[in-house]
Amino acid sequence: MSTPTRGLPAHLVDFVQALRAHHVDVGPGETVDAAAVVAELDLLRRDQLREGLAAALLRRSGQRATFDALFDLWWPLGQGAALGEVALPYTDDGSVDVDALRDLLAQLLADGDTAALSELARAVVDGLGALGVGNGRGAGSGGSGSGQDGGGGSPSGFSSYQALNSVRPETLLARVLSDLRGRREGDAESPFAEEVARRETRARIAEFRRMVQAETARRGSEIRGREAAARTGVRRQAEQTDFLSAGADTLADLRRRVAPLGRHLATRLAARRRRAHRGPIDMRRTLRRSMSTGGVPVELVHRRPRPGRPELVLLCDVSGSVAGFSHFTMMLVQALREQFSRIRIFCFVDGCVEVTDLFTPGADLAQVMTEVHSRPGLVAWSGHSDYGRAFERFAERWPDAVTERSSLLVLGDARTNHQDPALGVLSGIVGRARHAHWLNPEPQRQWGTGDSAAREYGRVMPMHECRTAAQLAGVVGGLLPV
Repeated sequence: MSTPTRGLPAHLVDFVQALRAHHVDVGPGETVDAAAVVAELDLLRRDQLREGLAAALLRRSGQRATFDALFDLWWPLGQGAALGEVALPYTDDGSVDVDALRDLLAQLLADGDTAALSELARAVVDGLGALGVGNGRGAGSGGSGSGQDGGGGSPSGFSSYQALNSVRPETLLARVLSDLRGRREGDAESPFAEEVARRETRARIAEFRRMVQAETARRGSEIRGREAAARTGVRRQAEQTDFLSAGADTLADLRRRVAPLGRHLATRLAARRRRAHRGPIDMRRTLRRSMSTGGVPVELVHRRPRPGRPELVLLCDVSGSVAGFSHFTMMLVQALREQFSRIRIFCFVDGCVEVTDLFTPGADLAQVMTEVHSRPGLVAWSGHSDYGRAFERFAERWPDAVTERSSLLVLGDARTNHQDPALGVLSGIVGRARHAHWLNPEPQRQWGTGDSAAREYGRVMPMHECRTAAQLAGVVGGLLPV
């Protein structure tokens, strides 16, 4: 492991600052605990150091992936090229023999040798992931680091995609399983054992890919600097990822976090409701309490009315990339259902349908959304977002859905495809509501650009930027009525 040039305390502080920059809350107490961990552990035992720092610095679930990525940058295994314990095979012309390399990788995957796989990952990055040089003997040739490769010169960077695309480890699954069957020849093979072997092999392949990506980030950080590598190479936490750019795995991770997030918000809302409701002055109790102060009512006693729970109406755009944002918000509101006397949920594209009956406790989200998109009337014309037509249909079919007890939330990016926004219709709906807010997953700088009618709608009802789950939770927690 490389030795920090400014000393371990300053290096640890830099690491903590990198964690904070990636929305991992680390306070002074946790930093002091981490310093004690560093003082006690052997820095050459990276696994122990990793686990010790994680135990001292992390306070919430879901932050470990970010921590591990930054740990590999700030506490790397070493510097420069591979150490040479596992050497790449080469052809006579000096280029990497990819077929022989794949044979070696398949053998190590079957053996389950994690240490050898780690060294092979480093060698693969050096030999096949370097940008701006050839694939001959160079930085990845047995750890020589001579730079005398087929292309000449030093690499301008490293690409995990280039390295992994060369060896394609995911295509080795069948070969590894066949090798494992051959080693167990003569033993009774059960479907259960076969499935266990398949899952273990897939896990090893995934771990090898992670090793290559971590090594790519490490070598890239030596060229561009740790800070630059952290900004571009460390994946954001799920709750900090923009809804409009989130992939399927990120959205799945967010759905798993809806329930605890809903419980947290429900607790906050209940406490805020208890504090906010103060009834009229209770004269009898006020006068009784004033007897201790000579009849002077120093402290007023208020009656404690039973807080009433408001109604909530959701209007959700479920078209295109906005669908992920709407799905998550509907799930979040459903998790808060105990805080409302009634919740009604409406979805629209260029038509509008009510889907309240689908969001029952314990309902499977995938099945719910499949049924939502199959509801007749959701798509009434072209299948493209038409906010004006959807608002008109909502006002016509459900004129009594929004009342003076209702809080209205509209979810969508306000992109009307240059259709009539029906501002008058929306104004009439908003006028009947107790509260009305629009939650927009697009960055505010994009409002009003192209076919966006966000600025126009913002003059009818308050519009709030909700690009990430963390931002959405803050907005919902602050806006929902008490």
